Amino acid sequence: MDPASTASHLESQYSGQYSGETSSADHRHIQFCTDPQRLEITQLQSLFKVAAFWAQDRKAEDLVLALTHSNPVVTVWDGDQLIGFARATSDGIYRATIWDVVIHPNYQGSGLGRKLVQTVLAHPHVARVERIYLMTTHQQAFYERIGFTVNSSTTMLLVNSAV
Repeated sequence: MDPASTASHLESQYSGQYSGETSSADHRHIQFCTDPQRLEITQLQSLFKVAAFWAQDRKAEDLVLALTHSNPVVTVWDGDQLIGFARATSDGIYRATIWDVVIHPNYQGSGLGRKLVQTVLAHPHVARVERIYLMTTHQQAFYERIGFTVNSSTTMLLVNSAV
């Protein structure tokens, strides 16, 4: 399937309400949103505190800057409660990176994380990108089930001491 067809297929399959279930919990009322204006930074900080060890101490002003430079920003809602989040940065054609994939612990294991990543992948700013990267510490098997592969040959790191 060509990239445009794949994007169209994913977009039609993974937008709006969540109806796929992989557990006994009923998540049909869960909403996925690509409007970053709905997100309040304090909600994101609260989600990070319970579900993202790497992001627990991020400052509000830094998160605002990160969100400003991210497209898409995908949020997952159970009513007014933020239960999931992911974002990406991309040049729109050659490279993209997915960041900060988080599902609240009470909702993990029900397929919402998979749908969250697939929603990011289906977004028009990411769908045609040649290579999509992400970093993970403990979830390699999860991402491999979605189609990612381990790539240790091209990743390098520079820690900027000015930050």
